[in-house]
Amino acid sequence: MDKIDNHKQNQDAVNLILLGYETETKLPLFSSYVKAGFPSPAEDYAEERISLLKFLSGNPTATFYVLLEGDSMIDFHLFEGDLLVIDRSLEVRSGDIILANLDNEFTVKMLEITENGARLVPGNKKYKPIVINNNLELLVWGVVRGIARRFRK
Repeated sequence: MDKIDNHKQNQDAVNLILLGYETETKLPLFSSYVKAGFPSPAEDYAEERISLLKFLSGNPTATFYVLLEGDSMIDFHLFEGDLLVIDRSLEVRSGDIILANLDNEFTVKMLEITENGARLVPGNKKYKPIVINNNLELLVWGVVRGIARRFRK
């Protein structure tokens, strides 16, 4: 288990976060059902304005985005093209979906910690879990805290 370095301060990651952090616009949150009658302004339904970044991350200064590629996480409802919100401030727990650097290659998988060690579990039965042994170096870059998905480009 000593091979798992939770939240290791990697200079590249720090630079990535600093480049990606900006202030954002708050959007109105609809607090009730939208009437099916005559159209009315969105502001009529909004009780408050929320920051999407704060809603998805909780800690914007420790958060960055990753675009997901591939089909290895489809059973966890993560699909190619999804924008994953990665939070580096969260303590990593067994069962978390993480952004991992495994021997200098990045992957998104569910971390499973057992009495016998750790493994990275894909969310697609086509792929086998990756067992973390002493020959592999696993760095956890953060926990997937949310996703943003476009239904239309």
